Amino acid sequence: MSDSAPDSPTLMDRWTRLSLARRIMLAAAIWGLVVLVGGALALSAVYRAQTLSLLEEDLEQTLVGLTREMTREEAFLEDGRVTDAQREFFLGDVRFRTQYSGRYWAIVGVSSDGEINGDIRSRSLWDEPVPLDEDQLARTLSHPGTTEFGDFRFVGPAGQRVRVASRAILIQNRETPLILVAAADRAANDAAATRFRSLLLGTMIALFGGVFAAMVAAISFSLRPLRRIGDDIAEVREGTRQKLSEDYPAEVRPLADELNKLLDHNRQVVERARTHVGNLAHALKTPLAVLRNEATGDTQLDDVVRRQSESMQTNVEHYLKRAQMVARAQTLGARTELRPVVDGIARMLNRLYDARGVNVSVDGGVGAVFRGEKQDLEEMVGNLMENACKWAGSEVLVRVRDTAAALTIDVEDDGKGLTPEERAGALKRGVRLDETTPGTGLGLSIVKELAELHRGSLELGDAGLGGLKASLRFPKA
Repeated sequence: MSDSAPDSPTLMDRWTRLSLARRIMLAAAIWGLVVLVGGALALSAVYRAQTLSLLEEDLEQTLVGLTREMTREEAFLEDGRVTDAQREFFLGDVRFRTQYSGRYWAIVGVSSDGEINGDIRSRSLWDEPVPLDEDQLARTLSHPGTTEFGDFRFVGPAGQRVRVASRAILIQNRETPLILVAAADRAANDAAATRFRSLLLGTMIALFGGVFAAMVAAISFSLRPLRRIGDDIAEVREGTRQKLSEDYPAEVRPLADELNKLLDHNRQVVERARTHVGNLAHALKTPLAVLRNEATGDTQLDDVVRRQSESMQTNVEHYLKRAQMVARAQTLGARTELRPVVDGIARMLNRLYDARGVNVSVDGGVGAVFRGEKQDLEEMVGNLMENACKWAGSEVLVRVRDTAAALTIDVEDDGKGLTPEERAGALKRGVRLDETTPGTGLGLSIVKELAELHRGSLELGDAGLGGLKASLRFPKA
């Protein structure tokens, strides 16, 4: 039965994984867009309402002019009708005399049942219907003396959308009221409002871009101490500095101080562990040496004591050495140049195995750095190089590769090598593949454990020289 696929991360998970800088920028971008775009739309709505208000004031003045002209006694005959000649006296603005000019007026008669019963109109209205719909007509009649506003769209050749102001008045010689109508094309106002909105939106977006860029620069500058403290911690881990500096901003300085205290505490713990390990080694070695020296007879008891003492001595050395390795591996900031250590071991082995004609050479590794203490590096590389010299025919090659991903140390020899089964057994503690060769069988297992304590690995394979290749690999990430 196959495992079910892992659940996809939720929105909250994605938000939690975002960096501080991205969180701030994302929140500011969303809020900034809401405020600026919302503000632009609100201002454009206010501007549109203001222009419409100005247009309505103009229409109101037109109604006032119509009322003034109608109240002149000479404007009307006794039957309340207006002649064509008298029509010209009403609002002599040239726009009212130009066909479909966008400015219109009309005086509408109303029958007793509330229906339109004839009208007097400006020449600009021509043959279009009076711009007054039923709803506005009803509202005007129900509130005489009050100006009502509405919109009307011509369906004829004009095709204009106009703003309409209407007012019902009562005059002498008429039983029903007259309705004064003034209308103006609102296309210019709407176009001005649309241009203002587009201009305002463009300005707001440009302003947002400038503010956001300044905010990104400010966030980057403000978070620089956090990035610097991360770089300083990496340098402490790599061994190029012992502790964090103290020239951070006031908000970050407490964090740096606590980290420095933690580093000091770590060093003290490691030193105490080393001291205890050394004391334990002295406390155990002396009684074991006494037991071995006392068991010099030929009896069965002496033989048992000698064998068990040697076994105890081997185990004590292994676990004490492992404890020492763990203490050293947990030390932050340890840093050792690789090539001088390897060259020193190679010179020593060349002298020891010169009589056998074994030559040890080193390739690469100049400037490479091992993130650990010198003792650990000597323990690992020394064991591998010594084993290679024991089994080599005439040549041992140490090749170092230092890349951005990992530090790799290959120790090759031209001996007979090992089979895959023998390689697996060679890494087990206490296993010796050749009892005639001096040793305890702890060398490769110690190297393997020590490499793992430094987040590395030990692998055995075939060497290009024909024998065994032992590869130490320490990742840098």
